[in-house]
This record gives sequence, structure tokens and C-alpha cells, in this order.
Amino acid sequence: MSRLSMSAILRRSLVHRRARSFSALVALTVSAAVATALLTLYADLDSKLHREFRSFGANIVVTAGDSGKGLAGDALQRVRTAAGADAQAAEFGYAVATTDRGTPVVVAGTDFSAVRKLNSWWKVDAWPSSVDPNTALLGQRAAEFVGDERNVQLTFADRPITLHGAGRLYTGGDEDSRIYMPIAVFTTWTGVQSNVIEVQIPGGAAQVEAAIARLRQTMPGVKVEPVRQLVEGESRIVDKTHALMYGAVLLIALTVAVSVLATLSASVLERRRDFALMKALGGSQSTLMAMFLLEALVLALGGVAAGFVIGSAAAWTISQLNFHTATLPRLGVVPLVLLLNVLIATFAALFPVRVLRRLEPAALLKGE
Repeated sequence: MSRLSMSAILRRSLVHRRARSFSALVALTVSAAVATALLTLYADLDSKLHREFRSFGANIVVTAGDSGKGLAGDALQRVRTAAGADAQAAEFGYAVATTDRGTPVVVAGTDFSAVRKLNSWWKVDAWPSSVDPNTALLGQRAAEFVGDERNVQLTFADRPITLHGAGRLYTGGDEDSRIYMPIAVFTTWTGVQSNVIEVQIPGGAAQVEAAIARLRQTMPGVKVEPVRQLVEGESRIVDKTHALMYGAVLLIALTVAVSVLATLSASVLERRRDFALMKALGGSQSTLMAMFLLEALVLALGGVAAGFVIGSAAAWTISQLNFHTATLPRLGVVPLVLLLNVLIATFAALFPVRVLRRLEPAALLKGE
């Protein structure tokens, strides 16, 4: 059987049995689209998830040792150098003061601009202005301890100070019971140096552990500890997301394989007399099988072409809606998607090929 005749037979098969060909093509397009979307998202999934986790705050806490003294004056600079240029860090100093109502309250000194970048998840109605050095940020519960939020009167070690409340903070945690003020004013008023530095390291658990090792080597006299819940939670979510994506691709592939198998099997049963006639006219077994496999592969290629466009669009939409950054089409996923569709088409064609091998032209042409 010549290549020209095989091409003509293949073309007629795809055209005259449009319904079944279209059904198989749709199934293979779905598998290619899902695989394209998931593989495109997977390519930069880690960086997007880590970027989302950065909004949850610090994943490393640096504190002064057991001596009771604060951190050294250059501690923040040393932390930033050791943590890397992409890390976020903010220093804190803590003291317990008394309000004008005689209620003890935790006062924290910090750099508001650094905290705003580090803890973007904080709910703040108005951040303190850098123009007024005596502005303060009041936690939701701490605001109930003072008489006038616009003129917050505090006393520490018989040294009074008046702060101007700029806004309220709500986190649902310990921060709600604190009053935050600029670190320079805090140190001058209390004489207490910063004793905590919170650090946010971009990346996964490996990057965090590496940063901790560098910090401990650079600053041997301080405690450097990870925020276990955040670091371990991030690692678990990333791993589970990877497993979910693998499972989704596998499930879709199996479902599509069953659908294509049913379509190709029905096609063989409908055309068994045609194949028997080809055999009777001298068509070899291998030629018939190659023609049928070629038909399945053509459908697989068509599914990859359409699926890549649809899957890339889906990946862009998902990324834009969930991560607010566009994920562009990646031609690098095409070989993997093509391999997946070829495997599905080949697997789905195995049973129909076995049926072709068992065809007995004499019996079929007699109508038996």
C-alpha cells in the first residue's frame, strides 16, 4: 500500500467519521490543555507561593542572649548583610510602661517604614507620619487603656512622654495589646536598646536554614530561631500543591485515555469490514496497524496544538486572578505535553490494534 493511498485513506477516515474523530480530538485537547496549564504554572509556582508567604511576616527571629542586654548598635546592619539583599528586616525594642489610667502596657519601638514592608498583612487604618517623631500606632486593645488617643500619656521609670496616636492596628494577636513608636524616640525615652530583629527570608525551608546558619556564624552571641509554624507550613503547602498538580495531570490523563480508547474501539468495530477488505486485497498486518496508529497520533498532535493555546490562556488567567502576576506561555512545556498525548493515544490504540490483528477477512466478508 503506497504512502499516497495511506494518506488518502487516513484523510477519508478523519473526514467521513467526523463525529468520532472530533470526540477523540476534544478529549486529547482537554488533556493537552490541562497539562499545559499545570506545567506552565508549575514552572514558577514556587516563586509565586514564596512571594505570597512573604506577606505573612517574619520567618526568622533574632533576639539578644540571656545576658539581658539589648542587641549591638550595628546588629540590624549585620543581619541585613547576612540575610541577603532580598530579605526584609525590622528591629524592635520592648518595655512595659504605664498609661495615664495607671494600666501597664507593652510599648514597642520600631522603624515604621521597615515594619510596613515586613508585615504587610497588618491591618492599619493610618500609619504614623515620619514628620512627627512622637507619633504612635495603637493596637486595638491597647487603645482601650489610654484616655485620649490623640495625646497618649505614658510613663516609664518615672519618665513621662506624650505620643500622638496616628492610627489603630489590628492583627488578632499580641500586637493588638501594644503601642508602637519610633525606635529612636523609644531608646531616648526608656534607655532600652532594640532586643529583637524580625527577618523575612524569601524562598523555601532550605533558603531559611541557610540564612539561619549565616546569621549564627556572623552573630554568635545572639539567638537565631526560625518561626517554625510559618516555615514548616510553607513547605507543606508547596509540597502538597506539587502533589495536587501531579495527581490532577495523572487523573485527567487516565480519564482521557479511557475516552479515547472507547472512541477508537468503536471506530475499529465500525470499520472491521473495510480493514478485512484491505487485508484480502493484499494489505499487510503491519500496514493496517501503522495506519490506525497514525490516525491516533494525528489526533494527538491536533490536540496538542489546540490544547497548548487553551492551556496557556488558562494558566495566564489563573495566575492573574490568584497571584496578580501574568504567567506567559512557555514553549518548553510543549515536548512534555506532546509526550503525554502520544502516550495516551498509543495506550488507547492498543486494544483496537489487537482487534485488527485478529480480523479474519474470509469470515467477515461472508458476513459471519
